[in-house]
Amino acid sequence: MRTIYSSMLPVAAVAILACNGKAQNDAAASSTPQRSNSQHQMEATRHVAGGGVSVAGWTGQIDPGEARRGQVLSNAKLTQEGSALHVTTGPAVAYWNPANTASGDYTVKASFTEPHYMNLNDHPHPYGVFIGGNDMGTTNESYLYCAAYGTGNFIVRGFGPAPFQLNGRGEPNAAVHKAAGTGSPVAQDIAVSVKGDNVTCSINGTVVGTYKKSDVVGAGKLKSTDGVYGIRFAHNTEGTVSGLTVTKP
Repeated sequence: MRTIYSSMLPVAAVAILACNGKAQNDAAASSTPQRSNSQHQMEATRHVAGGGVSVAGWTGQIDPGEARRGQVLSNAKLTQEGSALHVTTGPAVAYWNPANTASGDYTVKASFTEPHYMNLNDHPHPYGVFIGGNDMGTTNESYLYCAAYGTGNFIVRGFGPAPFQLNGRGEPNAAVHKAAGTGSPVAQDIAVSVKGDNVTCSINGTVVGTYKKSDVVGAGKLKSTDGVYGIRFAHNTEGTVSGLTVTKP
């Protein structure tokens, strides 16, 4: 019996080590996404000091989800610096001048610069132009936006008034500029065009997405592609905007 017992010790030890190693590996594997998720959730929306809208004729509205969490428009900031608009968020927000409207076939474009990539956040956030704004400033507002990330991704989404997606959670495109690293500048030229039955998003002169009006206008989406146009920034993001214009074919 002593011989049998002693010969089984190495086998038992190997089995225990294997079990312990598997348990440690399983724990490590399960903890990785948990850390990632908690990190994502830890980025609370900032309150920008001296916030509010100080550009004549302009106003804004934060996203409904931000409002439900107690955020207000004055927790983000819109100012004018020369001919450029300077945005610092705070809650995710759309800004517009009610006099800026477009209808029929048109292109709305603007140039965006993030002077210090990810200086206010721990993961990339997008910014861009919106079109088709109706009932703006109310709980029923609807609009469609195309926005770029400094990672080389872009996203096309809207509110109708609930959020809706046209390219999911975003996708990469070689036309979208990438920041060299955190704190580095990155710039994007972003345009949204309506022509016939199509709505297109172009970034840095390249069409990155084309969508049918039937995918954009309808119940739970836009009332129309006609309406107010403006700019939108995600939460905890800083950038400047210049050359916001509308052109007709």
